[in-house]
Amino acid sequence: MSDKTRLLDQEFTTEVCHRLLPEWKDLDIQIIQLSGGITNKLFRIQSEKGDYTVRIYGDKTDLFINRDYEAHTIQEMAKVGVASNMIKYMPEIGVTIVEFIGDSIVLTNDHFQDPSFHSKIVAPIRKIHSSGVRLKKIFNPLVEVMKMSAILKGIDAEYQEFDISGTIQRLIKLSSIINLPESEYTPCHNDLLADNFILINDDARDRYAEPMYIIDWEYAGMAPKYYDMADMFQEILVPRASEKSIVAEYCEGDNFDRTLFFIDLFKPFPDIYWFLFFLIQLNVSKIEFDYYNYGKVKYENAVGNLEFVDREYGVAV
Repeated sequence: MSDKTRLLDQEFTTEVCHRLLPEWKDLDIQIIQLSGGITNKLFRIQSEKGDYTVRIYGDKTDLFINRDYEAHTIQEMAKVGVASNMIKYMPEIGVTIVEFIGDSIVLTNDHFQDPSFHSKIVAPIRKIHSSGVRLKKIFNPLVEVMKMSAILKGIDAEYQEFDISGTIQRLIKLSSIINLPESEYTPCHNDLLADNFILINDDARDRYAEPMYIIDWEYAGMAPKYYDMADMFQEILVPRASEKSIVAEYCEGDNFDRTLFFIDLFKPFPDIYWFLFFLIQLNVSKIEFDYYNYGKVKYENAVGNLEFVDREYGVAV
């Protein structure tokens, strides 16, 4: 990608919109930069012909994101009814455009503590996991952690204050205890933080096929469904009672204890994955964000969860 086509460093103007969407030429266009992106820049663009989200890929995101896989996932999950429709995929200039989901609210961590929201939250997750879609990426949690570790080593960044190699050895042991074959993997989002849940307002329900949508499919792939839930819990960090209520809703009365057990065992994996991700971003991203301290919290949470599974289940690694 040449500097002339690289949009990340350019001001996002109506002229840029015309380049991306020639069919919008001569239309009045509204542009709003969206908050929340820590790897990409996000813009909402509106005209009489549509209402879209433009994602401009961040620096070196190709280190850990396969955009072809992401585009395939968005298209498949839109068919399932949990993702917004793809408008344009333009990897040659680092852009994906999807329909913007308006008339909605973005969930916060507090929503996950409210039992009245649990069925709405769980419904799209269960739909993803049971969809039968075959995504192109295989997201083996241990393999992905080790890939992230290799990327960090490759950019020659060392952080002696963290026992990265020792913690990964513990995850290797934990993975052998879990012993879940890839044949049991299901489609998963793998980044279910509250900001990625979009709830349609009651007065707009007749204009949308579903009450809840999920956005940002960059890390999606075939993965253990327990990892997907564990990742969500490690993002929202709700009390244990709320976790159990959400798991009970997810299980619908079937295999609650087994499901909770595997979710708990998987919790250290997303924390170490995102810990390594944040340290990588600290070295490569130009987006202003407190990557180091976010990573540090993730590392501490992982260590805490390794201690928790020992206390709760006698699983010592």
